[in-house]
Amino acid sequence: MLLPFAAAAQAEAGPPASGAVSDRAAPSSYDATVRITEHGIPHVVADDWGSLGYGSGYAAAAASVCTLADTLLTARGERSKYLGPDGRYDDRVSLDATNLEVDAFVTDLRNRQVVEKLLDSPAGPSDRAKEMVEGYVSGINKWLTDNTITDPACADAPWIAPTATPLDLWYGVYLANLLASSAVFLSDIVGADPATLDDPGLPLSLPGLPTTRSEARTYAKKVDRDALLRALGRDTDFGSNATAIGATDSSTGRGLLLGNPHFPWVGRYKFTQQHLTIPGEYDVAGASLIGSPAVNIGWNKDVAWSHTVSTAYRFTPYEYFTPGPGTKYLTASGLVKQAERRVVEVEVREDDGSIGVVEEDLYRTPQGYVTDSPSMFMGWTAASFWAIRDANAEHLRTIDTFLAMGEATDVRDLLRRQDAGGGMPWVNTTAADRNGDALYADHSVVPHVTNQMALKCATPVGLVLRLVAGLPGLNGTLADGPCKWGTDPDAQRPGILGDRNLPDVVTRTWVMNANDSFWTPNDKIRLEGYPDIIGCEKCARTMRTRMVQQYVVDRLKVGKETPETLRGHQHENRLRAAEVMRDRGKLNQVCNKTGETAACAVLRAWDGRSEVESVGTHLFEAFVTRAPTGTGLWSIPFQPRDPLNTPRLMKTGPKVVAAMQAAIDAVRARGVRFDATWGSLQVAGDRGAPSLPLGGGEGDLAGNANALASRSPQDNSDRYKPITYGSSHIQAVSYLADGTVQPHTILTYSQYEDPASPWSSDQTALFSQEQWVEFPWTPAQVQQQLVEEISLSAP
Repeated sequence: MLLPFAAAAQAEAGPPASGAVSDRAAPSSYDATVRITEHGIPHVVADDWGSLGYGSGYAAAAASVCTLADTLLTARGERSKYLGPDGRYDDRVSLDATNLEVDAFVTDLRNRQVVEKLLDSPAGPSDRAKEMVEGYVSGINKWLTDNTITDPACADAPWIAPTATPLDLWYGVYLANLLASSAVFLSDIVGADPATLDDPGLPLSLPGLPTTRSEARTYAKKVDRDALLRALGRDTDFGSNATAIGATDSSTGRGLLLGNPHFPWVGRYKFTQQHLTIPGEYDVAGASLIGSPAVNIGWNKDVAWSHTVSTAYRFTPYEYFTPGPGTKYLTASGLVKQAERRVVEVEVREDDGSIGVVEEDLYRTPQGYVTDSPSMFMGWTAASFWAIRDANAEHLRTIDTFLAMGEATDVRDLLRRQDAGGGMPWVNTTAADRNGDALYADHSVVPHVTNQMALKCATPVGLVLRLVAGLPGLNGTLADGPCKWGTDPDAQRPGILGDRNLPDVVTRTWVMNANDSFWTPNDKIRLEGYPDIIGCEKCARTMRTRMVQQYVVDRLKVGKETPETLRGHQHENRLRAAEVMRDRGKLNQVCNKTGETAACAVLRAWDGRSEVESVGTHLFEAFVTRAPTGTGLWSIPFQPRDPLNTPRLMKTGPKVVAAMQAAIDAVRARGVRFDATWGSLQVAGDRGAPSLPLGGGEGDLAGNANALASRSPQDNSDRYKPITYGSSHIQAVSYLADGTVQPHTILTYSQYEDPASPWSSDQTALFSQEQWVEFPWTPAQVQQQLVEEISLSAP
């Protein structure tokens, strides 16, 4: 049954949670029509949720069967059995671990029946979400039965068969929820071992940790903040931009939205485009992460939304003090308890091809898994150990949340439905509607830890974590008492912040987010007074945030945002850092001091952009990624009263000049001409991609809104910067003066994975040319672009 304080909100949001009586019986058969339009975009029409999922799963398998099957393999905990225990699983976001480590973690989740219990709990999914998942998996199996895999990435894989189960997919969804929390610690969780007298658990390089709060404040000043954030998975440029324009600043008098998630071009967190319709009941289009039957980012006839990764923490570490080396820990009552040791057996493929079994152990307290993470100051020592409580490990409401959002009638309704769902795992929401309202909100899943509690419950090392990284490190001795997560009456479940304690704003002007905290949704609005666990206030913005805001600020100086101008910001490819560094000629002065005449001539003539024809972008990008930070770079430091324009006025001293010299040397060492065009250097690098030239580039430091990065390129690795990450499913959705919706999209790496498909790089070519797909939204538009129609049914 629903929690009493969530029942009213859930009634507004849609079907009841698991355990309640559904007004729709589960279908005894599936019947769906999939219309494929240009670029391989599927439009699924069905009369019930199970059939809608059936068509969605079939289309997803057709486009991305290898990645989809790999996701299900991971969710079964069978990577080691088929791919070997020493191979690595890299999701290109937060998880990079051996197959054995991943399997051990997943196997323990399955042994504990975590998902099975959530499926039957108030924190579990609704009947319609279950029906959709069941249909989705049946659709995957249907495709596998009817088709031969031709993609060379998995054509002969023995681990792909039409036998996937709904439980496999639910575990895949659950693991995706943990992306910004437990996944960061996975290797340390599986590798955690108790300290002993012979091995106290501290590496020799780690200085003595503080034992008092006074020591902690001094110690925090010496900590390498960047290194700690890297260890916590907080330095990644995994993120996004989103801008919503309200009626006051829109030429249509209605809402406009530009959303650009920065996600991997390879693997589990790729998007696929889809359009889902139950006639007269549901009509939503956009993009879904592989393995999600629901549209995650998209629009309907009334409202469009996009997401950006939030700065909030989804977990808190609890420090348990021990009476000596080992697994015993102290409690508030003075009793001694023992961490639970859980042994799992993982099947592994041996070198000779036979299957063996390896045992791994993991440790838990009532709060969660024990981690041994010295690089985060959370090692398992003779004095204490740490366990992670993960808010996203306590629900299975993600699909429901997205389904409910798809039914929204305006931005306020969108937020109400999101809150009632209670399953927005790790992202902000930016939205615009046809009434002309614009929304920014960080109403994601956040532990209920107030600033007062964070301070009161901080251990000395926990205080270091909070002072340096903003992460509350709490006292595990009091984890079931005064240091237990609180509860808000308006929260969907206990332990998380309710909507009144989460930041949001609805305006008729404009809002944006580019992965900085909630504090500055535009150049004038400030959101303040929220718990620090959500993010910082009065803190410096990245150059990418400043660029996204500057686009709108500059446009509004000459006129309102139009559908064309807002869409055009995606490909303006200005670099905010270059604009700031060129103030008073500082960038040229720094370069001239190196004496590198040829390089400096190129940099001086550079257009300051990252267009494919720009000359000099690579020199600037090499410099900005090596330049000092903070007061080492800027004469005028960050000022909270002017976050859009500070810090500024670049210094020209020896450290900055040395960074410029290092940049020039690095370009020279790569054998790249100083006057090379950017498009000859930055090209598509995902599997099967032609070496298409791409505009855009480094995001947070250089200030590219069109952020692109190179991470383990699969193709074109001989090029200077082959792209495998960044701008992904981009959507520019405009509500026109007559109330109709006009969606333009681009899926930068294209819809189909198989390089032999005509839809494997067609949208990449459009992205290279700064063009858009006119997404077919109405039945007439779908019919006009129709390539193929597939009728699907199953008993």
